[in-house]
Amino acid sequence: MSDNNKLVSKIVIAASQQVIWHELTKQGEPQAAVFNAWLHAQALAPGKTIQMRTASGNKVMVVGEILEFDPPNRFAHTFRFTQYDDPPCTVIYELKPVEGGVEVSLVVENLPVGTRTGKSMEGGSHSILSTLKTVAENGRPGLGTRILYALMSRMEFVLPARCNKEHWPL
Repeated sequence: MSDNNKLVSKIVIAASQQVIWHELTKQGEPQAAVFNAWLHAQALAPGKTIQMRTASGNKVMVVGEILEFDPPNRFAHTFRFTQYDDPPCTVIYELKPVEGGVEVSLVVENLPVGTRTGKSMEGGSHSILSTLKTVAENGRPGLGTRILYALMSRMEFVLPARCNKEHWPL
């Protein structure tokens, strides 16, 4: 659901809060729920810089700064695609135990509506949550998602030079 410059998506996942939290914050391996990107951070603490990189580590797709880090309940950070000149937005993951599992909310604030970032976030939030559900409940993404990720990894070369890691020191 979108309200001007705020996007809110929710899903209930039949898995432990720790499993879901780990998938959203793990480093050193791909985050299957987030398009197989690799999270790199100075540290997982407020004020520290984060990046989402391709599997090779040669391209930086997203940069941001951690605003809140309250394991295993809330993770908030700024978010900016490196390939666009769009203003940053804020991404917030909230995890709350409910009957039957954990409710995961993905909130995007200050969404730059009408921009490439806005369109990507509107389309990507549902995909992220549904893939997170599949990964947390079954241990890996579905076959179609795995095929898509394999194709995406082979297409890294199409990302513009401005995404090269040397342009985005951590």
